[in-house]
Amino acid sequence: MVNIKVCVGSSCHLKGSPSVIEELKSIIKKYDVEDLVELQASFCLGSCAQAVSIEIEGIDNSENGDDSIVLHGVNKDNVEDLFVKNVYSLLKI
Repeated sequence: MVNIKVCVGSSCHLKGSPSVIEELKSIIKKYDVEDLVELQASFCLGSCAQAVSIEIEGIDNSENGDDSIVLHGVNKDNVEDLFVKNVYSLLKI
């Protein structure tokens, strides 16, 4: 299962994390991956100046050898492209 954590700390909240969460809910439903992707709110991911930040866990990220990645500067306009590139394309469907 892939876990997407959206920062809802004060900076991210002010820069639009509620709209990112709503957009991600729609995207997860649109791509029919409700059973494969879990969406959660998270407090500070440590990059307040680059808000909105999201952490994606449970993917094979060969670039850093880790199973998670943190993305910054996420907004409702770019979140679908980021989802397709960093989550959907890596799911084993």
